[in-house]
Amino acid sequence: MAGGGFSASGAGGKEFEAKITPIVIISCIMAATGGLMFGYDVGVSGGVTAMDPFLKKFFPTVYKRTKDKGLNSNYCKYDNQGLQLFTSSLYLAGLTATFFASYTTRRLGRRLTMLIAGCFFIVGVILTAAAQDLAMLIIGRILLGCGVGFANQAVPLFLSEIAPTRIRGGLNILFQLNVTIGILFASLVNYGTAKISGGWGWRLSLGLAGFPALLLTLGAIFVVDTPNSLIERGHLEEGKNVLKKIRGTDNIEPEFLELVEASRIAKEVKHPFRNLLQRRNRPQLIISVALQIFQQFTGINAIMFYAPVLFSTLGFGSSAALYSAVITGAVNVLSTVVSVYSVDKLGRRILLLEAGVQMLISQVVIAIILGIKVTDHSDNLSHGWGIFVVVMICTYVSAFAWSWGPLGWLIPSETFPLETRSAGQSVTVCVNLLFTFVMAQAFLSMLCHFKYGIFLFFSGWIFVMSLFVFFLLPETKNVPIEEMTERVWKQHWLWKRYMVDDDDVDVVKKNGHANGFDPSAQL
Repeated sequence: MAGGGFSASGAGGKEFEAKITPIVIISCIMAATGGLMFGYDVGVSGGVTAMDPFLKKFFPTVYKRTKDKGLNSNYCKYDNQGLQLFTSSLYLAGLTATFFASYTTRRLGRRLTMLIAGCFFIVGVILTAAAQDLAMLIIGRILLGCGVGFANQAVPLFLSEIAPTRIRGGLNILFQLNVTIGILFASLVNYGTAKISGGWGWRLSLGLAGFPALLLTLGAIFVVDTPNSLIERGHLEEGKNVLKKIRGTDNIEPEFLELVEASRIAKEVKHPFRNLLQRRNRPQLIISVALQIFQQFTGINAIMFYAPVLFSTLGFGSSAALYSAVITGAVNVLSTVVSVYSVDKLGRRILLLEAGVQMLISQVVIAIILGIKVTDHSDNLSHGWGIFVVVMICTYVSAFAWSWGPLGWLIPSETFPLETRSAGQSVTVCVNLLFTFVMAQAFLSMLCHFKYGIFLFFSGWIFVMSLFVFFLLPETKNVPIEEMTERVWKQHWLWKRYMVDDDDVDVVKKNGHANGFDPSAQL
């Protein structure tokens, strides 16, 4: 029984019949719990690193620095490479796991790759919650990172491929919505466990990550794999049956034939990573890599990782810092919901450009306030100014949550053609995790050295990325994945020059030189 119906555009302007079926909604919700796990890991690390029992057990030098008034420095008291490694090791492991996840996504399917991610998550949770020393803690974080690498590879692809075209953006953003819910859930848990006497609250915070890990594992067991993946692996009849189920109609032959043809073309590509570098695939590759770099240089993950630590740095008490992190987490969730409803109506570009202005203004305002009110060894941030800083951070977080957060994952997942989709998604996740690692490892040191200037650093990057979006990012709203080349790339003022095969370029060059001119200038 369908929850609704519409026609999804297909190749060559055809209309593919498709209904919004319960199996699609349920599958997408279950798959997107990979985002819940990722978000919880992002949010929980900053909370436990602000808890005294955790610091005392694993990072005693940082604990002493936060308590010694003679050594205390507003901007530098948490500057410790080991403490940053606790957070960043997860993303370095995810980066490594991505290379293996690309293979399993292609050979074993999206569903089994999500199941592998869930198993890594469960083992990692057990080790971190039961950690007796720093080595055990870091090993647990590394296993969690492997789960992140596999989940971030498979889930966006799964969501893009199973969703009908008209609501692909909204369903894909379920992944990012669950990331924000995970961050909020972690902040609420940290706020509660910090009040537990006996010094074991941090174990409960880390252990409750088992809840989303279990959801992802169970979801991966019960959901169906995507028709794209089944057809790509040669299971044509099963792929056709799944397509009928998820579209809620027997009239799926046109879409099925298009998927079979796309799969045939994809199988002719023996080296997908090498194929990514071909001329016709460079626009998608450049945009995907740029979006991941820019997403991290908005500064969002640095703020979300270390929100309690950041608020503590600005003079908030421990409870107030955790409470403020809960507020920003709630804003993050609500604003992502805005994106779910608006991305397929307003489009990708408008959301990114509006958010760029909003983030730029809020970052500059925060830098000015902190530059005037917070010095290195004294705290002049009054209650009123403190609230205003929280409001401005919420303004910044809300802009990110309906733009760069979800769209940084959505746009790459819907632009690569099938023959390079797994490889493209692998590169996307890889670059994202690399720069997430860099930001997690460097932020507290950058905060110590840049002080309030850290917000000016991020605002400069926001200005650059907004220019990139304005000039170089085409609109992909309501365009079927298999039609991106004809309807998007060949229509763009710059990228249309790349929509020819390398062999064609060589032929044109030979003909051109034979006639006495250099055709490279035309390409």
